[in-house]
Amino acid sequence: MKISYNWLKEFVKTDWDTLQLSELLTDLGLEVEGIEDYESIPGGLKGLVVGEVVTCEQHPNADRLKITTVDIGTEEILQIVCGAPNVAKGQKVVVAPVGTLLYPVSGESFTIKKSKIRGELSQGMICAEDEIGIGSDHDGIIVLKNTHKVGNTCSDIFKVENDSVFEIGLTPNRADAMSHFGVARDLKAGFLQKGINTELIRPNTNGFNVELTNASMRIDVVDKKSAPRYCGLRISDVKVAPSPEYIQNKLKAIGLTPINNIVDATNYVLHELGQPLHAFDANAIDTGVVKVQTLNEGTSFTTLDGVERTLSAEDLMICNGDTPMCIAGVFGGIDSGVTEKTTEIFLESAYFDPVSIRKSAKRHGLSTDASFRFERGVDIEMVEYALRRAALLIIELAGGHVSSNVMDEYPTKAEPIQFMVHFDYINRLIGEELPRETIKSILTSLDIKINNVTETALALSVPPYRVDVTRPADIAEEILRVYGYNNIEFSNKLSTSLPDVNLFEQNDWERNISRQLVDLGFYEIYNNSLAAPTNEEDPELVRLVNPLSNELSSMRKDLIGGLVDAVIYNVNRRQKNCKFFEFGNVYNVKEGVYNQSKNLIIAASGNQHDSHWIAGDQSADFYYIKGVINSLAERANLTINEEKAEHSHLTDCIALLHKNQCIGYIGKVKNDLFSSLDEETSLFLADIDWSVYLSLAKHVNIRVNPPSKFPSVKRDMALLVDDAVEFSSLKKMAFETEKKLLESVQLFDVYQGKGIPDGKKSYGLTFTISDHSKTLTDKQVDKITSKIFRRYQNEYAAELR
Repeated sequence: MKISYNWLKEFVKTDWDTLQLSELLTDLGLEVEGIEDYESIPGGLKGLVVGEVVTCEQHPNADRLKITTVDIGTEEILQIVCGAPNVAKGQKVVVAPVGTLLYPVSGESFTIKKSKIRGELSQGMICAEDEIGIGSDHDGIIVLKNTHKVGNTCSDIFKVENDSVFEIGLTPNRADAMSHFGVARDLKAGFLQKGINTELIRPNTNGFNVELTNASMRIDVVDKKSAPRYCGLRISDVKVAPSPEYIQNKLKAIGLTPINNIVDATNYVLHELGQPLHAFDANAIDTGVVKVQTLNEGTSFTTLDGVERTLSAEDLMICNGDTPMCIAGVFGGIDSGVTEKTTEIFLESAYFDPVSIRKSAKRHGLSTDASFRFERGVDIEMVEYALRRAALLIIELAGGHVSSNVMDEYPTKAEPIQFMVHFDYINRLIGEELPRETIKSILTSLDIKINNVTETALALSVPPYRVDVTRPADIAEEILRVYGYNNIEFSNKLSTSLPDVNLFEQNDWERNISRQLVDLGFYEIYNNSLAAPTNEEDPELVRLVNPLSNELSSMRKDLIGGLVDAVIYNVNRRQKNCKFFEFGNVYNVKEGVYNQSKNLIIAASGNQHDSHWIAGDQSADFYYIKGVINSLAERANLTINEEKAEHSHLTDCIALLHKNQCIGYIGKVKNDLFSSLDEETSLFLADIDWSVYLSLAKHVNIRVNPPSKFPSVKRDMALLVDDAVEFSSLKKMAFETEKKLLESVQLFDVYQGKGIPDGKKSYGLTFTISDHSKTLTDKQVDKITSKIFRRYQNEYAAELR
């Protein structure tokens, strides 16, 4: 939000400079993010001076050029080549000497240099309006009155207005500060805390009066819930024209483009008082009734920007009878706006329901200064006052007179919020005991009325415009920001409580697993929980009632979409080795019940590691991801079994089971999700139901075994088995056969090809056998491996190669 320094000083008189004010505003919670200088004429006409043309002769080498000598009040008379047809001897002109930086109306700024034009020396420039940014005329040079003294600066002649503009990072809760008056109101409280008692100056509306009431017009608020207060009046015999410079300069300073005196007046009051207004061409309201209502779903309406929009049955509309003229509080219509031919206007000032305005603005993709304020909540008590102020300003700028009484539909008056707040509570929340008189003084300066004071508490009434102050904690915050956060003393005492650390708490598990994955070279990512629906007909999709856009119109059902987008983003930027993981919530609705659960997704694409001379490239594949999952399972002491499964986004998918309970899935992402990348890019991932993982991990006992004092023995076995036999089955059978001494079974080779019969394959297995109580003999080891092989023979008709 932009706030003009000069404009601000019209409400609170101060001699503080911009730096001092910015520090105070920031302390008050209105953080100043930057200060920009503003000049009503770009460049401020710096370097431009009044000159007198001493001589004017024809250029010997150009018919349209003349050689002039110009006196600018220095010892040296300047020779300047000029192409303007109206230059003549004896004129007072605007001169840009060598080194002057000019800001033309169109094009880039440029510096005047000494040069030769058609062989003749030119030591400056005699300027036209458009060349110095004060107008659009380029037919000839500017000829000044002879009363101007040679050598005077042109900035004094053209009255350049200088200003400083604060860029304030306004938080959404501070609706009361969305105007110059609102900021000045906070400054007054801040000054008072610093011992400076200054007056808050309100624009005077005492001159408002109704001259004639012959204009027949009335308002009819049908939807009183969406429009709790609606005011309007008619102004006749106005003349639409450009606004005077002082209005235009104020609007330009805060980034607005002046349009005409009527529209500029409404924008002026909006930024002055924070109350949006809208001016309609009254002659377009041929029914004589301004109706505030909703219309049928699907009604067409063309807004000021020429876009035809389809209305919702929830959009609040300002209508000419039943014909829409304006989306209330958001954007006007193309047929009822003020034009150069307008002579009668209907001026609107209202309080609209913030929720209704926000929904309409988002629904139609519109964001205006008016909707920005209505969405956050304007001051309902300011509505009529702002209307009178705007009417007086319009009459000042455009002439005319008020030709109707003020029509004010305000059936239910807004009441102040009242509650008790205890001194002890305030001091405890602030962390320091403040003098009670200081507390009362701050509250009074903020327009918070003190109804009653006891030994322990205050009974308060908060004005309706403070929509963010509704409870005792808000009162403590108001006191603290005015008193000054920097004035609170630091304590030398640090008090804390030791937490009851539980290894199996969800956050601990999540943190430990994250560290483990990071140690394995993975990067954690975060994606938006909002996503575009992949299937509009999906009955389990959780849709938003009021989405920001179609791309963010539903809650994600899984983490795969966001992860795939992250991989595509990186691969397109030549980062082909991607190893990501994400913890995140997923959502669905089943039989009318909304569900939320947490998932962990782990994925890899490209190579397992960056290229290195000591190790060749090794692709991240299905087995790499499976190895990562096995390490996570071991950490939770889970035994993982595998089972082939179907998955909507994965091919070659297996389900991960622990005691017949599914923990998640591993597979390769289907190519249709990677349509924007080359065919060589593959992405393998594991999608883990984190809630299930935690529930199983919480109920296991972690066993810690000391390393064996006795050596383990390894035996290799090359088996010939049917092609359908899986390694997981062989591993499981081995542990069932030897439960006591078998430590591990590793697969070191799989071979199919020459020397292997059709329908067969060869597995190379390594068995690790150990006894923690004694050294094993060859006879014992042979007995164990023979027993395992016999099981393989009986169950799978296995043969030794």
